[in-house]
Amino acid sequence: MKILKVGDKVPEFSAKDQDGNTINLSDYQGKKLVVFFYPKANTPTCTVEACNLRDHYAELRENGLEILGVSADTEKKQTNFRNKFNFPYPLLADTDHAVIETFGVWGPKKFMGREFDGIHRKTFLINENGIVEKVIDKVKAKNHAAQILE
Repeated sequence: MKILKVGDKVPEFSAKDQDGNTINLSDYQGKKLVVFFYPKANTPTCTVEACNLRDHYAELRENGLEILGVSADTEKKQTNFRNKFNFPYPLLADTDHAVIETFGVWGPKKFMGREFDGIHRKTFLINENGIVEKVIDKVKAKNHAAQILE
């Protein structure tokens, strides 16, 4: 698993959002972008994290940030997640792992003594030129917006 790091140029990617629209990295050229990866829609920690970003969305936007959430869930699951919690930002349904693997966030995990492959909860801040400016490895779901704005 080669994780993108600060200073890396993010390779072009594209994936469908919850509404079936194709979202490309190039759509955000000239803008600052936050890409947050979460393991599974509608699970407790993922919900807390996504809701924290929703609750601070205006502040994040005031700081010039666009937001994309990414998981391997289907479009339908992402739609349900967005509608249930009124997220104002797109959720990518990366079922083929194209974006997940581009950022290098898929790999071995441990949970309750069990080992398996899955999405690592990480957030990337990308500048206007598509370069990674910051990587948040230890996401604090309840304070995620504050971590981004630090």
